[in-house]
Amino acid sequence: MDTQNTPVHVRLWHKDFWFLSIANLLLCMSVYMMVPVLPSWLYSIGFSHFGVAAVMGVFGLSMLLFGPFCNYWVQHYRRNHVCRMAIILMLVSYIGFYTLGQSSVAVFFGADTMLAIIWGLRIILGAAFGLSQMVLCSTLIIDSCESFQRTEANYAVAWFGRFALSLGPLSALVCQQLITTETMFLVMGAFSFVAILLIQMIGFPFRAPEENQRVVSLDRFFLPESWPLFLHLMLMTVIVGLLLSVPHNVAFYSMIMVGFFFALLAEKFVFADADLKSEVISGLILVGVSFFMMHRMFVSGTPLSELVPPVLFGLGIGVIGSRFLLFFIKLSRHCQRGTSQSSFLLAWELGVCLGLYVGYALFQTGPTGLRTLYQVGLVLTLANLLIYHLLTHRWYLNHKNR
Repeated sequence: MDTQNTPVHVRLWHKDFWFLSIANLLLCMSVYMMVPVLPSWLYSIGFSHFGVAAVMGVFGLSMLLFGPFCNYWVQHYRRNHVCRMAIILMLVSYIGFYTLGQSSVAVFFGADTMLAIIWGLRIILGAAFGLSQMVLCSTLIIDSCESFQRTEANYAVAWFGRFALSLGPLSALVCQQLITTETMFLVMGAFSFVAILLIQMIGFPFRAPEENQRVVSLDRFFLPESWPLFLHLMLMTVIVGLLLSVPHNVAFYSMIMVGFFFALLAEKFVFADADLKSEVISGLILVGVSFFMMHRMFVSGTPLSELVPPVLFGLGIGVIGSRFLLFFIKLSRHCQRGTSQSSFLLAWELGVCLGLYVGYALFQTGPTGLRTLYQVGLVLTLANLLIYHLLTHRWYLNHKNR
């Protein structure tokens, strides 16, 4: 029987790890701050629901653009320099959005040119964020730790990124009460700039490149053996994107963060010695219950606390994300840990962006659309539960390498 080996006692106290983890948190926060900020800005300048959906969804696809070149760049240049250049591109994108938000610039360019520039900036942001995540989480974090600490490091830094899912929109909603929407893009850029400074404070020795490196490869990008797990994680995080497409308040995102804290405690005290399948099954049940409660409150005004569903949702997604991360790690062979991390990150973000696309394209037509969104979220959760129970878990047990 497979043991869980969930690394709940992280012992990574050296400053390099924490600098990199905080840099990752800031980068992910800057991206998730876009979730409430960008759609409202796009609507204000005349975008339709389908236009907003396309701009939100293209971010996920663009994360794949630099992936095939990641290993070559990391091998031939200092890996921290590659990461910094990717973050600089993110910073340039945020400055570009801020510039477009100025009324004089909008009048100068015109509607068609504005549309093309927005698409270009969104694609650059997605490609740069994807590359920064592949290098930061799959290479720099691993290089900063001893070999026996690497699973713990992967686990911990993934939680930093997971908390950004709630901290990013939460920060955006708070800041929107104090500053203009356009200025919010500068705040996102400031987060990226601080991340650059944190990475700059760490010294990484240059490593001679391996011989016969191909310019295009799947190394550090995608683990082919993981494709069933990749697709299933995408299907799971579509649910996250659907929920993020609904306008929420500060309390909602705060309660998701509380759910994440409960997930950390559950992994330590509840699932430490539980059956391997129980973590994902329990997480999906919690997510399903949260969607059911939100649907009931919306349709019939049932007197249920509005704070309970997001807590259950955060708890469920937290334990699911941690378990799937370790599944990806255990599917990898020697020297494929970084590739497995990139595969996990790409599956997570692609699913979220697909959910955002579907949510904005199909379910933004008043009360009927929102009710349907909750119903679709519940159906997708039940489908994920059946697929995992009947197919994915068995496939994983037959293909794991650790």
